[in-house]
Amino acid sequence: MKTMRKIQRGFSLISAIFLLVVIAALGTFAVTLSTTQQQSAALDVLGARAYQASRVGIEWGAYQVLPASAAAFASTCRTAGSHSQILSGLPNSLAGFTVTVQCNASSHVEATSTLWVYNLTSTAAQGVVANPDYVERQMAVTIAQ
Repeated sequence: MKTMRKIQRGFSLISAIFLLVVIAALGTFAVTLSTTQQQSAALDVLGARAYQASRVGIEWGAYQVLPASAAAFASTCRTAGSHSQILSGLPNSLAGFTVTVQCNASSHVEATSTLWVYNLTSTAAQGVVANPDYVERQMAVTIAQ
């Protein structure tokens, strides 16, 4: 009877070590999953901000080429055929984004009037390419007047 108790005494130690290893593995998995979800949410927010920064570039470019503004950006775009402008120093949550607005213009004559067609492309970027926190969004619009 004494030999049977000695064999059973070691079994509880092995069970306890096994349970500790399983619980530690589950804890590690939970921490890894939580970290991945937080990083994914942060990148999603950066992507939304990049979209808004790119939209700012499109709206700025549209304002520049519309007849009411008569800005130098539109006249340079018309004469050169292609022109780009970098917008920096955006406020608040868009700070840190660099927005490049590119304009291509072409003219078309219809009857006695000249129609200008502007192709605007806005690219917003933050971070360094090939880094995990790099984000970039691009939008394009065509405006005819």
